[in-house]
Amino acid sequence: MAENKKVKKEKKQKGEYTEGKFCPKCGSRMAIHSDRFSCGKCGYTEFKNSNPK
Repeated sequence: MAENKKVKKEKKQKGEYTEGKFCPKCGSRMAIHSDRFSCGKCGYTEFKNSNPK
């Protein structure tokens, strides 16, 4: 498992990760979809506002 953390750290340093959102419930990185952000760990979903008023 330590090797996996090392690989993630190297990718982050190289800038291969894009900035994203983190789940407010559990703190893990959320998946980015065309109309929403969703957390695969706890199921939290946040919809993007496509028509702001």
